Amino acid sequence: MSGRLPAGPPPTRRDDTVEELHGHQVADPYRWLEDPDAEETRAWVAEQNRYARRHLDSLASRPWFGRTMHEIVGGPRAGTPEKVGGRYVVSRNDGSQQQDLWYVADTLEDLQRRSTLLLDPNTFSEDATSSLVGYDASRDGRWLAYRVSDAGSDWTTVRLLELTTGNEVDDVVTGVKFSEATWLPDDSSYLYLHYASQRPGDATEAAALPGGRLMRHRVGESQDTDELVLEFPDEPRLTITPQLSHDGRWLVVALHDGTSEKNRLWVYPVSTQAGAARLGAPRRLVDEAYAGFDFLRTDGSRLYLVTDHEAPLRRVVSVDLDAAADGTVDVVEVVAESDGQLEHVAAVGEELLAVHLVDATPRVSRYRLDGTPLGVVDLPGGAVVAVNGDVGDDEVFLGTSSVTRRLASYRLALGSGELTALDLSPAHAVTWRPPEVSTERRRATSRDGTEVPYFLVRRADVPADAPRPTLLWGYGGFNIPVLASYRPVFAGWLAAGGVLALANLRGGGELGTAWHDAGRLERKQNVFDDFGAVAEHLVATGVTTHRRLALHGGSNGGLLVGATLVQRPDLAAVALPAVGVMDMLRFHLFTIGAAWVSDYGSPEDPEMFEVLLGYSPLHNVRAGTSYPATMVTTGDHDDRVVPAHSLKLTAALQHAQSGSAPVIARVETATGHGFGKPSALVAEETADLLAFAAEHTGLVPGA
Repeated sequence: MSGRLPAGPPPTRRDDTVEELHGHQVADPYRWLEDPDAEETRAWVAEQNRYARRHLDSLASRPWFGRTMHEIVGGPRAGTPEKVGGRYVVSRNDGSQQQDLWYVADTLEDLQRRSTLLLDPNTFSEDATSSLVGYDASRDGRWLAYRVSDAGSDWTTVRLLELTTGNEVDDVVTGVKFSEATWLPDDSSYLYLHYASQRPGDATEAAALPGGRLMRHRVGESQDTDELVLEFPDEPRLTITPQLSHDGRWLVVALHDGTSEKNRLWVYPVSTQAGAARLGAPRRLVDEAYAGFDFLRTDGSRLYLVTDHEAPLRRVVSVDLDAAADGTVDVVEVVAESDGQLEHVAAVGEELLAVHLVDATPRVSRYRLDGTPLGVVDLPGGAVVAVNGDVGDDEVFLGTSSVTRRLASYRLALGSGELTALDLSPAHAVTWRPPEVSTERRRATSRDGTEVPYFLVRRADVPADAPRPTLLWGYGGFNIPVLASYRPVFAGWLAAGGVLALANLRGGGELGTAWHDAGRLERKQNVFDDFGAVAEHLVATGVTTHRRLALHGGSNGGLLVGATLVQRPDLAAVALPAVGVMDMLRFHLFTIGAAWVSDYGSPEDPEMFEVLLGYSPLHNVRAGTSYPATMVTTGDHDDRVVPAHSLKLTAALQHAQSGSAPVIARVETATGHGFGKPSALVAEETADLLAFAAEHTGLVPGA
C-alpha cells in the first residue's frame, strides 16, 4: 500500500473534564472541541486537515478517483419538471456550474428549447456554497418565495421575486428553519417557521434551539411586524408543519414531537374577507399523538390522510370535517394496507398516486378518490425521488434514480395513463456513462434470528468467483428507507470495480412501523447487530473478506458506523463515518439534537442513559485497541449534527489506536450536513473517501 503517514497523528490536548451522570463518572477530555469558533478548535481542525491531506494525496488511486468523480458529479443534467404558477420549471446544469440553474417556460416543449433563466444560485455567494433549498409560489402565480441556505446550513433566508417578470422584490425573511413558505389564499401573505435564536442564521452556533414559532408574513411589510400564529413555549421540541388545501378552505397543521412520525393534527377553517385571509378557531381532529397522520387533499369537507393507525404498512383514509365538528370522526378507508410499505402518496388531478415499497423496491399505483384502482405505472428505477403534480392537473412528472443513474424523468398523462420519458438535459458532451450493473436481493440473519435484507450490486462485467473489495452502506433509523438509489459514492465505487451492499436495517422505513420500532430506543442495538450480520454474510458467502470490507454511512448512518467500529473493530478493514452522531450523552444539547429523542431516547432519563452509554461511539473507544483504517468526515458549518461529534471521536480514536491503520479526519469548510455542496466539493470529497477505501481494501480501479 502506498499511502503513508508521518509517525503518529497531530497531538490533541486532553483535559480532566469529568461529570457525574446518573451515578457514572463520565470523562470528557475533548469537550473543548465543542466550540467550533474557538481559536484552538480552528487550529486543531486545520492541523488535522493537513495531516489527512498528506495521506490522501499519496494514495495511488487518488488521481483516478479524482478524474472519475469530477466526470460523474460534473456531467450535464436536468431535474424533474414541475408546474409553478401555471408555468413549467426545471433545474439544469451543463456540467460547468457549481450549483444547478432553474429555468421557466410556458410549455413543456419550450422548457427544452426556449426556456428563460429564473434563478441562478451560483450568484448567491462568491464561492458557490450558498444554495437553493426550495421555492413556493402564491396560488395566483404572481409571487415566488424561494429559500436560500448559506454554507449548507439548516438556516434559510426567504427571498421574493415576481414570477411573471422574474424581478427581485425587496422582501426578505430570516431566521427560518425546517420550513416552507405556505401561501394563504389572499396571495399576499405566507406562513413560515421561525426560531428566535440569539444568532439566527449563524451555522456555527452549536447551542440548543428554542421552540419554533409559526409566523405570518405579509408581502411588502417588515418582518418585525409579522404576526404570531401558533407557538408552544412549554413544548420546545414540537415542530409545526402547515399545509393549505388546494381550494384554500382549510389550513391543516401537523404537530410532531421532534422527529417522531406520530403527530397531532389541527384543521383551521380559512376565509378571505376584504382581500385578507382569516384563520378560524382550529378543529383539533387528532389531539393525541398516537399514530402518524399526513395530509393529502380535501374534497369539499372530506379530508384525505395517510396513516399508520391500525395499519403498520400505512393506508389512505378520509374523514368528514363537518361531521367531525360535533366530535364524531367518521373514518372511511380509501386505499387499504397492502403487501408493501406505503412510502409516499400524492394527490394529483382527481387521483391518488401511491408509491409502495415491495421488498424495498418501489411500485407506483393510481387510484380514484373513492379508492378504485386505476392500474400500476410501469416505472423503472430503484427509488422514486420526485412526484410533481397537483390537484386539478392533467399530468404529473415523476423522477426515479438507480445506484449509478442520478435521475430519469417521465411525464404521466392522467387521462390515458401514458408514460413518456423526458430528456431536458442541456446539449453537452458526456464524458462518463454509467456502467451496466447487476443487482441481487439477499438476506442475512441477525443475532436474534431476524432476517435482514440487503441489495448486492456489482458492475456487470465484474466476476463473482472470488472475494472483492466491498462497500457496505447502512442507515437504520428515523423510519427512513434505504433503497437502490443514486449516490455519487456508489457510482464511483462500482465504476472502479468494487462491490456495493445496501443494508435494510431495523429502525429504517422499508418494512413498516414495526420494523422502525424494532430499531429505536432501547432496541437500538438491533440496528448494529443487523449491520454486523450483513457484513458477516458477505464474508460467509464469499463476496468479500474482513480485510476487503469497508463500512460507510452518514448522519444516523455515521452513528451506525461509529458504533460498529468500536463494538467490532475486527469486522472490516475500513470505517467511513460521515457527519455522525457520536456523543450519545450530549447530542440533545446542540442545535436540533433534542428532536431526536424519539429515536434515541433522552440521556436525561436514567434508564435510557444506560442504553445510550452502552453504545455511544465516543464512550466506547478503548485504549490499546487495533482499530481499522478510519476516515471521519464532517463540515465545519454542520448545524444539524454539529462537527464536535466527529472531532471528539477522531481525537479519541487517535489517542487509543494501537494498530498501524491510519485514523484521519476530513473537515470540509463552508459546508454543512451534506446538501447544497458545490459540485467540485462533492467530487473532491468523494474521491478522497473512495481512494482511502480502495487503498485499505486493496481495490485497484480498472484492474
